[in-house]
Amino acid sequence: MSKRILYPVFLLLIPLIGMIITDEIKWDLFDFIIMGSLIIFLSVTINFVYNSPINIKSRLLYIGILVLIFTLIWAELAVGVFGTTFAGS
Repeated sequence: MSKRILYPVFLLLIPLIGMIITDEIKWDLFDFIIMGSLIIFLSVTINFVYNSPINIKSRLLYIGILVLIFTLIWAELAVGVFGTTFAGS
């Protein structure tokens, strides 16, 4: 496993710094674990699609679908866009 897989997890520094600066952001350890696993899964699957032997249009389509799914899951977990039981409080 390459160390580059963990680079996207540095995005978690954004909410961590935000928690230090302001009281508006309230994440606990579980939030960081869930978001870190989502980011790692997204980066690994994008890397897999990028290195697959399919044409560039299909790659871009699949990567776009992955990013869309990630965004929908993130929005649901953050604010409960769809009102499922997985939504945040």
